[in-house]
Amino acid sequence: MANIIKAIRSGHPPTLFSAFLYFDVSFMIWVLMGAVGIFISKDLSLSPFQKGILVAIPLLGGSIFRVIVGVLVDRFGPKKVGLVTLSILIIPLLAGWLFATTFIHLLFVGLLLGVAGASFVVALPLASRCYPPEHQGIAMGIAGSGNLGSVIAMLICPFLANLYGWHAVFGLACIPLLITLIVFALLARDRGVLPPPTSLSAYFVFLKQRELWWFNFYYSVTFGGFVGLASFLSIFLNDQYNISPVAAGILTAICVFSGSFFRPFGGYLADRIGSGAKVLIVFYFIATVLFSLIAFLPPPVIVIPLFFLGMLALGMGNGAIFQWIPQKFPNDIGLITGIVGAFGGLGGFMLPVLLGAMKGLTGSYGSGFFLGALVTLVCLLSLIFRIQAAKKADSLRAQQDDGRVRVGVSFGR
Repeated sequence: MANIIKAIRSGHPPTLFSAFLYFDVSFMIWVLMGAVGIFISKDLSLSPFQKGILVAIPLLGGSIFRVIVGVLVDRFGPKKVGLVTLSILIIPLLAGWLFATTFIHLLFVGLLLGVAGASFVVALPLASRCYPPEHQGIAMGIAGSGNLGSVIAMLICPFLANLYGWHAVFGLACIPLLITLIVFALLARDRGVLPPPTSLSAYFVFLKQRELWWFNFYYSVTFGGFVGLASFLSIFLNDQYNISPVAAGILTAICVFSGSFFRPFGGYLADRIGSGAKVLIVFYFIATVLFSLIAFLPPPVIVIPLFFLGMLALGMGNGAIFQWIPQKFPNDIGLITGIVGAFGGLGGFMLPVLLGAMKGLTGSYGSGFFLGALVTLVCLLSLIFRIQAAKKADSLRAQQDDGRVRVGVSFGR
């Protein structure tokens, strides 16, 4: 613990707190549709597939806006962009409160709520640039653990919706949003030197890098799995086990808390070991086993602990990935987190849609979870293969370098 406190003090704690709070409240708003999804779906008599689309559309919006916001962060700095995104979020909240009465209306509200998902590419560069390289894992982990906001949403929003109706929840969410806007404006500081604006053609150069696409894939599974479950789990528990909306929200919050709270420890472990990839192998193995068991749809007394541990593994995997990214792309953190984060949101969008679609096609959610377990298995096997290939390449280069040294010595003599 003393080492963690020392690491936090090595940078600028007020900015780190601002990044955490900004991401926390934004994440709460981003998953708001999932938090009240049971109430909306019952009110509008939605099918399983429509339920999946309803809670997934803000995640798709997050994918779209993350790329745009990531570009703006590199040009104007995370603080200015963060203030703008917080201000924009007032629009969908007021629309959900006052005007949204149909499924189509809610799709437009949900899409604009995706701006909250773009907070990721503001919070992480803001935290990263005010901390030294040796403490990137813990700083990025703390800033990223702002997704604890989803815990708050799942705990409080179903209770409020039960008392005042789901429309009122959108209006009440404006209160923490405005508080965060004030705190962020007062405490956050843009530290370090912004990288020079990158031309549009240069962005396509990044997309040609194979390493970036691996990050996209891995994060679409860890973060996508986490946020997708955070949005859809309460609906699943209500549909599959007939658990009440408020109780389903509480159970979801407990499971989401595990992934949010332990995310910084994933980054911390990666810092200590020195390899986010090696840490990820462990988390992907755990996730593969757990979600394979969930696919059998055991009773709630078993399935809830499985979800708790599964989301813990995914959350710690998120921290490990973002210990890894600054090492590979230290000068383009805003842009890279925008691209990688977009794929994380896309993965989150795909999971609820997949679960809803498989429920509609097969009559069971189990097949959807089984497919999810197969994807985590692919991540696991690819990481093992890539690490082994990198070791062989390093060994070959070492042998070649040694040969050149020997030749040089011979000629020198």
